[in-house]
Amino acid sequence: MTIKVAVAGASGYAGGEILRLILGHPSYLSGDLEIGALTAGSSAGTPVADLMPHLPQLADRIIEDTTVEVLSGHDVVFLALPHGHSAAIGKALEDTVVIDCAADFRLQEAEEWEHYYGSAHQGTWPYGIPEMPGHREQLQGARRIAVPGCFPTGATLAALPAVAGGLIVPDLAIVSITGVSGAGKKASVGLLGSEVMGNLKAYNTAGRHRHTPEVIQNLSEVTDEEVTVSFTPVLAPLPRGILTTITAPLKEGVTQDAAYETYRAFYAEETFVHLLPAGQQPQTQNVLGSNMCHVQVEVDERAGVLLLTSAIDNLTKGTGGAAVQCMNLALGIDEAAGLPQAAVAP
Repeated sequence: MTIKVAVAGASGYAGGEILRLILGHPSYLSGDLEIGALTAGSSAGTPVADLMPHLPQLADRIIEDTTVEVLSGHDVVFLALPHGHSAAIGKALEDTVVIDCAADFRLQEAEEWEHYYGSAHQGTWPYGIPEMPGHREQLQGARRIAVPGCFPTGATLAALPAVAGGLIVPDLAIVSITGVSGAGKKASVGLLGSEVMGNLKAYNTAGRHRHTPEVIQNLSEVTDEEVTVSFTPVLAPLPRGILTTITAPLKEGVTQDAAYETYRAFYAEETFVHLLPAGQQPQTQNVLGSNMCHVQVEVDERAGVLLLTSAIDNLTKGTGGAAVQCMNLALGIDEAAGLPQAAVAP
C-alpha cells in the first residue's frame, strides 16, 4: 500500500525542508510513499515553482488552501503552521498520523502553555525527540506527534546526559545563537538583511522565550532535582544553524574523563547524535543540511562548572528532519530513512 503524505504550511521554511527530505526518502524513491496535498494560507493558488524553485520535482504542483477537507484522506499530515493553528485541524483528522511542527501540543502543563502562549491549552501529544529515554517507544506507532522546538532540541541533547547522570546541579545557563530561518518566512523588519548582516542581537531574554518551559520539561524527566533554566537566544547573520552553549555547576568529584564517558555511553547507540573527539568543538557548518546534533562536554575545574556545547541545523534536526524521523517511527520504517548524517561543506 502506498503511503500518502500531505504538508500543511508547505511554502514555509519548515514545510519546504520536510519536502526536501521526503523527496530523497527511500520510500518515495521506490514508489511506496507519495506526496499528496501541499497547502498554505496566503500563498494558496501559487505554483510551487514560484515559491520553492529548489524543489524541481514538485515544480508543476499548485499550493492549495489549508482545510480539513483538502488534508483528509492522507495517511500522514505534517502541520508546519504557526502556533495556535494546529489544534483544530489536528483534532479533525481522525484517521491520519498527524505530525505537528508547531508548539500546540508540546507542553504538559496547561498553566505553562497559557503563560507563554496566551491561549487555552489543547492537550499534550507524544514528544518527538527519540533520543530522550522512553520517547522512541512512545513514538513507535503513534498517531499524534508533537515535534520539538529547535532550541529545545539543541539544548536538551546537549544537557540530557549531564542531568540524567548527576554530573551537575541542574541550574543551567543556556545561550543559543541561531540563524534567521528559525523565525520563519514571514516578512519582518527585524529580519531584513540590513538589520541582520554584521549584527548580533539577544532577544526574548530573562525567561521570556517560549521554549524555556519546554527545556525544563524535557530535563525534568530524567532527574528528581528541580531544574532551573536561564535561556538567552541570540540572532546571528546565518540562514541556518543553532550553536548552543550551556554552563551548570559541577557536582563534587566529577572529572573530565568521567563526564566524557557518561556522554559516550549515553549516545553510543544514537545515529543522529555525535560526541566529538576531545578538544573539538561543534560548529554549525558541520551539521548544515544534516539531521545530526554534534555535542561536546568539558569540565572547567577553575570555574567549577560543566560546559556543554551542541550544534544543529535548525531546519533539519531542529524541525523538518525531526518530523521525518518521527514519521519513520510512527510508520515502522527504518528510523534513519531519508535523513542525512553528512553535512554540506564548505
